[in-house]
Amino acid sequence: METEFIYWRHPTPVGIKVEEISGMENKSGKLWRDMAMQIYCENGVDGFREIGHFANGAPFLFGLTSRISITHTAHLLAVATLPKTPEANLSQFAPRTAMGIDAERLDREQVLRVRDKFLSDEEKAIVSEDSLEANIIAWTSKEALYKAAMTEGLDFRNDITIKSLPAIDRQMNLPGAPAPVIGKAQVLVADMRNHQDESPATEIRKEVVEMELYSYESEGCCVTIAYSPKCAKFGRKASKA
Repeated sequence: METEFIYWRHPTPVGIKVEEISGMENKSGKLWRDMAMQIYCENGVDGFREIGHFANGAPFLFGLTSRISITHTAHLLAVATLPKTPEANLSQFAPRTAMGIDAERLDREQVLRVRDKFLSDEEKAIVSEDSLEANIIAWTSKEALYKAAMTEGLDFRNDITIKSLPAIDRQMNLPGAPAPVIGKAQVLVADMRNHQDESPATEIRKEVVEMELYSYESEGCCVTIAYSPKCAKFGRKASKA
């Protein structure tokens, strides 16, 4: 029997909404992704949603002022959303809207072979080479942080720094579940304030911004959300590491 797509919407303990599409394992590649994206667009609370992209590649929803971030891996599409922020410019980084999501299968051993490319020497001290799970968490953290920074050309080893890893939340939203362990990170971002009135040749100042990390397990994948502690949230009850 053919497996249908499965759509579900849920809050997270850190106050960021996530919508997931899974199933339909008999489809793969671009076809699966396109079909899953269609399912997401058809399940908007206020009707059909249309996704666009800013010049820096960050996604947005036409007609809405909510920050979204998208990730997909084998048979899992996840879209994270913040509350509406009509006061913010979604086309550039701001602590109020800083958020990114990434997912990777927990059995993807290839991540171990490239850890030297995305982890600094200091990070290797907290991400054991013997733990595939820890390396998956670190990889998805770096990817999510890169999306949240909205700054092109960042170096994963030098410009994105994990200070502590989150623990994978395997009891998300269950009654009586303990608050998840949140990771800490820093990322170098472009300060675009007032830059629009300057010459294109003017060097854009960059600053280090503190970020937080939340990870959970879904469909055999680690899903990690990177976000600014100052970003808009639906609610929060998580504890710091």
